[in-house]
Amino acid sequence: MSVKIVANAKRMLLSRNLAQSQRTPLLYSTYRGIFDFTPITKTRREFTQKKLVGYSMHQLYSVVADVEKYNTFVPFCKKSFVYDRKPGSLKADLIIGFPPLNESYTSNVQLIKPSLVRAECVDGRLFNYLLTAWQFSPGLKDIPQSCVIDFMVSFEFKSLLHSQLSNLFFDQLVKQMEYAFIQEAEQRFGPPAIKSHVLVSNQS
Repeated sequence: MSVKIVANAKRMLLSRNLAQSQRTPLLYSTYRGIFDFTPITKTRREFTQKKLVGYSMHQLYSVVADVEKYNTFVPFCKKSFVYDRKPGSLKADLIIGFPPLNESYTSNVQLIKPSLVRAECVDGRLFNYLLTAWQFSPGLKDIPQSCVIDFMVSFEFKSLLHSQLSNLFFDQLVKQMEYAFIQEAEQRFGPPAIKSHVLVSNQS
């Protein structure tokens, strides 16, 4: 059954690729041109993943866009305060803490319901650069409670020491963060309609 789902998902993604590119380009294949014009440096880490999940676009969007509750379910997020709400955007002050770090930063968050949540650090002592983005697109035609997630996180610490330390836990950190949102969706909406399947995954 799982092999059939993955095969169907790949066929579905290929068949709608042209139509989607004319509307909202997929984050995984085009985010460098759309979201980020800063060149990757030796101290920058980047992770991208495309995943088929058993929740709808609206369900996953509602979880990722709920920034003020990040401190209740996002790993290492100690506090999250949202302000300056506007149609399609907000600002948030977040405090992250994991040994030996405990720092705050301000993030500008772009919201396009139900397809995109993009957050960029604009003020902080910890990062030279921090960008996270989630793009949601329809999943399997015969399973309404499904969608495809294109997830990306890219960051660069100001401190060379912190950059070196991040190499030790980078993989675990980003995977824990992405998984935390799926777990939160299960808490809010119940078990997924299908088992999650990673379609594409890259890191640098």
